[in-house]
Amino acid sequence: MSSVPQPQRMRREVSPLELFYDLVFVFAVSQLSHHLLEHLTWRGAAETAVLLIAVFGSWAYTSMEATLLDISRQVTRWIIVGVMGLGLFMNAAIPHAFDDRAWAFVVPLLAILFGAGATTALAARGAPLREHFRRTLVWITASAALWIAGATVSPDTRLWWWGAAALIDLTGTWLAHPLPGRTLSSQELEFDAEHMVERLRLFFIILLGETVLTAGRTLADTPLTTAGILATAGIFAALVALWAVYFGGAETLITTTVAATDPMRTVRLGINCAYVVLAALVAFAVGSELAIDHPTGHGSATLALLLFGGPVLYLAATAWYFHTTARGAWAERLLGCGALIAAGVAAIWIPPLASIALLDIILITTALVLTHTHRSLTRTLSAPPRA
Repeated sequence: MSSVPQPQRMRREVSPLELFYDLVFVFAVSQLSHHLLEHLTWRGAAETAVLLIAVFGSWAYTSMEATLLDISRQVTRWIIVGVMGLGLFMNAAIPHAFDDRAWAFVVPLLAILFGAGATTALAARGAPLREHFRRTLVWITASAALWIAGATVSPDTRLWWWGAAALIDLTGTWLAHPLPGRTLSSQELEFDAEHMVERLRLFFIILLGETVLTAGRTLADTPLTTAGILATAGIFAALVALWAVYFGGAETLITTTVAATDPMRTVRLGINCAYVVLAALVAFAVGSELAIDHPTGHGSATLALLLFGGPVLYLAATAWYFHTTARGAWAERLLGCGALIAAGVAAIWIPPLASIALLDIILITTALVLTHTHRSLTRTLSAPPRA
């Protein structure tokens, strides 16, 4: 039986302040997509990935800390409001972070990480949590030196410094910020895992919503043609299918999995997966915009990589998560990845409108199969053990 006090294991509803805070990151996703669209090169993709790790990392750190501290506490509310303001300035600097606004991006980023981390290290309930966030501050300090160094050098070499900083931040998150002889033992920590699962669920809806807005803005800015309307409808159908891949029973399955022996680990793995999901949806948003702009044009490797590579990343990341946690509903995702890769190769030579049709067929089929799989697996995991 868990030693966590029962009141601490009660699920708290997501507060309006947390939803208000998430709106800043709607802006961030739009900025990241715009940066990638304006820099459709491998270097531009690397820059977007570095900025994405920093931006989502700040959201993940703050949301985890708010969950640990309890959003009803005054100190937690002040953290959220402060990070929201800093995040607005940080996200506004994204398009020119690798040009002349490096400090405008780095200063708010470090203020978020150090401010929220230090507060949690002091105010978290229980010595194990406070000690864990002291270790987190050590990792943040290591990457901060590289973020600062990158801001001082020329734009040509900045990517190397910031890439190393982002790698440290990502590794710290992936491994739960260990130090020699000191690691996170999360089985018995007081943590409202279902609250954080709901935060991730709502953040995912925001990401999909931003992609819908991108498709709508692109249609509004292009001449109204039959091909453009069909392309937009096809992108919308693909987004509905991506939504159904998760909301077709997967959220119930994840909630069931959270009730396992180590809920914090399950959530931490979900955050690790969300980095890739965010990258996938940013890529797909850019690919969607290119396809809607020229639905009857020529295919290209760039368009195929974005339009099909985004969903491949999305399915592959969630396949890893479900294999690690629920031990099921992953093979169907990998089969979907295989079909998307084959269609993506064909998309190099066929018109974008035909590529969208192929994408819809694969994603809708995958969503229907996974809906059945999720429900069957949920029933299996929820069934009481046999005597």
